[in-house]
Amino acid sequence: MKQTNYHLFDFMDFDPTLQRDEALWKAWAPTTIREHEGDIHITIPFQKQLHQEDMAPDRDAAQREYTLIIRAYEHDILRLFMSMTGEEMTEQDDMLQMQVQKRPLLLQGHQIVDETGRIRAELQLTPPPLDPWSDLLPPPQPAPFITFYPDADSDKPITLSDDHFSPPRYDALPLGFVTTGDAAERATISFKCKPNECFVGTGERFRKMDLSGQTFQLKNQDGQGVNNRRCYKNIPFYLSSRLYGAFFHTSDYCKLSLADHSTRSVQFLCDYATLDVFLIGGTTPEQILRGYRMLTGFPAMPPLWSFGIWMSRMTYFSADEVEEICDRLRQEHYPCDVIHLDTGWFRQDWLCEWKFNPERFPDPKAFISRLAEKGFKVSLWQLPYVAKGAEQLEEAQAHQYIGPLLKEQAGEGSNFSALDYAGTIDFTYPAATAWYQSLLKELLDMGVKCIKTDFGENIHMDAIYHGMAPERLNNLYALLYQRAAYDITRQVAGEGIVWARAAWAGCQRYPLHWGGDSASTWDGLAGSLRGGLHLGLSGFAFWSHDVPGFHSVPDFMNSPLDEHVYVRWTQFGVFTSHIRYHGTCKREPWHYPTIAPIVKRWWQLRYRLIPYVYQQGEKACSSGMPLVRALLLHHPHDPQCWHIDDEYYFGDHFLICPVMNSEGKRDIYLPEGEWVNFFTGQRHHGGCWYMDASYPLDQMPVFVRPGARIPLYPADVDSTDEMDLSKAITLEINDEFKGYNL
Repeated sequence: MKQTNYHLFDFMDFDPTLQRDEALWKAWAPTTIREHEGDIHITIPFQKQLHQEDMAPDRDAAQREYTLIIRAYEHDILRLFMSMTGEEMTEQDDMLQMQVQKRPLLLQGHQIVDETGRIRAELQLTPPPLDPWSDLLPPPQPAPFITFYPDADSDKPITLSDDHFSPPRYDALPLGFVTTGDAAERATISFKCKPNECFVGTGERFRKMDLSGQTFQLKNQDGQGVNNRRCYKNIPFYLSSRLYGAFFHTSDYCKLSLADHSTRSVQFLCDYATLDVFLIGGTTPEQILRGYRMLTGFPAMPPLWSFGIWMSRMTYFSADEVEEICDRLRQEHYPCDVIHLDTGWFRQDWLCEWKFNPERFPDPKAFISRLAEKGFKVSLWQLPYVAKGAEQLEEAQAHQYIGPLLKEQAGEGSNFSALDYAGTIDFTYPAATAWYQSLLKELLDMGVKCIKTDFGENIHMDAIYHGMAPERLNNLYALLYQRAAYDITRQVAGEGIVWARAAWAGCQRYPLHWGGDSASTWDGLAGSLRGGLHLGLSGFAFWSHDVPGFHSVPDFMNSPLDEHVYVRWTQFGVFTSHIRYHGTCKREPWHYPTIAPIVKRWWQLRYRLIPYVYQQGEKACSSGMPLVRALLLHHPHDPQCWHIDDEYYFGDHFLICPVMNSEGKRDIYLPEGEWVNFFTGQRHHGGCWYMDASYPLDQMPVFVRPGARIPLYPADVDSTDEMDLSKAITLEINDEFKGYNL
């Protein structure tokens, strides 16, 4: 849509020709405020607006009244709830795993206080002062002027935004909704923001660190890489540099403008006319993220072996091919724990039937057992759609395990999307979930350890699902899908894990997630890191990516790899929670003999670091921290850190500065304090930039703090099966430390 002068069209999604039967309703000043069972209920009238470009009240239309409920929870959380559709507030659903207790609120005049007397919200009930001299423009419409203090910090007000240039020209509405005909259809809420305020999070966002000045469609879709605005993992949560978080509890399509449509306002628009917003306070970003996890669930701890190297490509086609690769990994002492079989283990490539090809994998149980004896775990690709040629199709359709389609699909086998398949498994239907889990159980009983829950960001939209309309299911689908796979894997294999691409709020409970189909290029590497940092700022602890990028450029399947990209991506991958090699052509290091010795040394370093990685993973499961951490998580009061997206902390102690260009150079920002180069032992002062630092291909800048104590494994191993973590040693970064010899 072309930009206009009107918020009605540019943000509220009205038809710019004004031909649709839709109406905007704006919140006016509250009429009543009362206590009710520990909550505060505020009655807010909404005035219909004339069906025109400039906003003006339709005085002939009766007002509609709705109740804004304010509820407090422990750990500095406020909840704002209002529904124009008759929805009831819930404390438990697929997204919510409330690990916080409700706390009573009291009304004291125009202030709302908690049981300890702290002010948690206040209302401005008197009209703003006027000095009348002109009637050129109409007066502003009444508005609800309400300010919230989730952590009772008066220096961090979160105020509803009645943002306008002139009374007819609005840039944001404090509260509002839209009707089509007589039915409420979508709703909006807005908060004031500061000129220098920064925003992060919102999912695996492939954008710069500070997201201010951007508007995002929170609609899961195939990202088709890591360098555009599409997103596999949208999370309706943001974190502000003013140190509060906002979680919009919904699975509906929605829109979030972070100081974009107006630099004075954060605006949220939901396609369903219910607003359920959690405002989360805290003195650090970690406290805020922990509060978010207390609402939506903490990550589970992945198994030890998952922190080793995963080897894959698109794709291996036979047991003989896989065993030959695994044998060579062992013979040449490339440490590795997981072999992943992508799209080629079925009787026909991409035709997902959850069964091994009987000719190319004649005895899959024995094949998996042989690999297990050598220390390899098997991961399998599949997806949540049933193909037209699949042997399970008739059964799935007869029992409605897949949502019945309202019309025939136009094409098949062309774009690797839901539309290539006959239907989407309906995880809103318990019988369908049990059927899907029975398919996985046969594989897990053979010894498979992980299911790659690929896709899931799109579903068939022209289908009927048991539990909800497809528009409401699409975003939530990833959570239902991954939960089904995770639960049966944990039940049968004894350890919970998936390898997932799509996500929504709550998916962090079911690790782990990887970054999708990145290009094997420098910009693919940079985009992957940005996505991982924002995902870590959205409640996720564990995250991976395809080394050295998934697809080739310019020929998607066939262009050769850049060996420098391979090495630099390997170095980056060593310092992420999980590391998998995967893509459209050969990924095994011996195919690149000039760099293979470098790669092997970095793999060996990864295994030496596993005691540290495992320790940090356990911490992440009970805190708000991810393993891959944006600098702002440790330095929220350093303005530089809200803009840096090419450096990160790896756990508590490592500061990682990946090299992402062929020149081997980069600028490095070291936050305040003293720093030690992990590989050379050289000391540096922080609080400044080191410009144009140069690093040969076999080196990467990694820094630690003096006094850090880092657990390491004392010997090289071929897999984690050979590890006894009780034998880990501690490397102390003291005055005698002269660098770690790679």
